[in-house]
Amino acid sequence: MRAEELLYDLPPALIAQEPAPQREAARLLVMDRGREGVEHASVLDLPQLLPPALFVFNDTKVIPARLVGTKPSGGRFELLLVERLSEGASEQRWLCMGKPMKSLRGTLRVGALAIEVGPRREELLEVTLRAPDVEAALDQAGQMPLPPYIARQPVRADRDRYQTVFAREPGAVAAPTAGLHFGETLLAGLEAAGHQRAFVTLHVGPGTFTPLSVDDLREHPMHAEHYQISVETAAQIAEARRTGRPVVAVGTTVVRTLEASLRKHGVVTAGVDATNVFLYPPQEIRAVDTLVTNFHLPRSTLLALVMAFAGIEPTRLAYREAVAQQYRFFSYGDAMLIRGKT
Repeated sequence: MRAEELLYDLPPALIAQEPAPQREAARLLVMDRGREGVEHASVLDLPQLLPPALFVFNDTKVIPARLVGTKPSGGRFELLLVERLSEGASEQRWLCMGKPMKSLRGTLRVGALAIEVGPRREELLEVTLRAPDVEAALDQAGQMPLPPYIARQPVRADRDRYQTVFAREPGAVAAPTAGLHFGETLLAGLEAAGHQRAFVTLHVGPGTFTPLSVDDLREHPMHAEHYQISVETAAQIAEARRTGRPVVAVGTTVVRTLEASLRKHGVVTAGVDATNVFLYPPQEIRAVDTLVTNFHLPRSTLLALVMAFAGIEPTRLAYREAVAQQYRFFSYGDAMLIRGKT
């Protein structure tokens, strides 16, 4: 597959700049895996659109990873924490993106955080954060790392809305956006309809949103992300397979987690690992039956994953219909339900 096959026309006005007034107010485009044609529904309709299933969520928690400050020389700088290299109460090492990269050196300050700039690693910087309580200082000084296509500064409300209600494990620098639609009303509706829930953890990195830089997808260097599957979740998935209960991935990060484990072990297996699996046509995705996901950027690895799951032409037609019906796109936008065979 070539990157040009992942292009589509999107009016900029359809890129959601704000979340919906309520979490569950999103529209839902519904399609069947491998088949052309769509239906239109609401996220709140999800419990009735599927037989009793096992919904698997990503419980990663987005940290306020964007640090903006002033250099000793007076110029503005910005850092985006990407990957934690070491943990500690008063000192932590991170890899980060930086602007302006060439002039970042010495010790910088943002609030109570002292930031010692270390060596450069290709396109990233190694930095050391120091404070009496680094986590508390980061929480106070940092901003939520909204994606670059949201053309505004983060506000306090983003601390809540760019975070799932079930976020538990800090470490992500981007939200697992399909999960943003699930509030307490929808979760209660799923339970009342006989659906079950399980959780995995995959700390989403900025590479998730990085457009493809090569035309041949086989040459794309996929970023690695760390994930964890609990013993309980592995058992729930095994039981769902045994009883014929569909497994629903809430988001592409869940697909990557479960598919990586399946490919490595033959079945979804409990454990902590990392994966750089890149899922694109004509690969077959076998770990999940149904996918709930948002609409993704052109020329992105996430759109390639959706095409691998749903089919290339059905996905193209669905996206055209979403544009024609003025669905809201990307992180704060509307959602898709791609149903598997039941």
